[in-house]
Amino acid sequence: MTKRNKELSLEQREELLRTLKARFEKNMNRHKDLEWAKVQAKLEASTEKLWSLNEMEGTGGEPDVVGHDKKTGEYIFYDCSAESPKGRRSVCYDREALESRKNHKPENNAIDMATAMGIELLTEEQYRELQKLENFDMKTSSWVLTPANIRKLGGAIFCDCRYNTVFVYHNGADSYYAARGFRGSLKV
Repeated sequence: MTKRNKELSLEQREELLRTLKARFEKNMNRHKDLEWAKVQAKLEASTEKLWSLNEMEGTGGEPDVVGHDKKTGEYIFYDCSAESPKGRRSVCYDREALESRKNHKPENNAIDMATAMGIELLTEEQYRELQKLENFDMKTSSWVLTPANIRKLGGAIFCDCRYNTVFVYHNGADSYYAARGFRGSLKV
């Protein structure tokens, strides 16, 4: 696998910043009391993080700021697309699960995709935090970071939102569905 250039052109950076700013301003309920100018300054100082946000955007994640870590000064981005990001669906949980499939292997897996993008899968706790902002995954579901004890036994967990409630489910880590993807997080 060749190492990809994790730099965006000036034009790509400007386009991404315009997109992120428009989304930020349209969804102030996700980040009350935060100012775009401060977020943008952090983004402009971190080209590799901008590249990761562009990957999130390019796969349909619609990343947006959902918080600010006052201790580290980092802004927290989550995928905020209404449904699980379209460009990250039909994947099993991780490489071990992918390699264990004998037939009908998916093209990729959630953990490797997230790592390649420079992001992390949401944890169950983060997924629940996201759902407090508005309802997501009303028709789809998203893999979440699975505790080691569950993964060791061959399982993985995923979440969705139905009936105004977050549901956490389990499946074999090697399963994949057209309506299941994953959501990521990134600190900048």
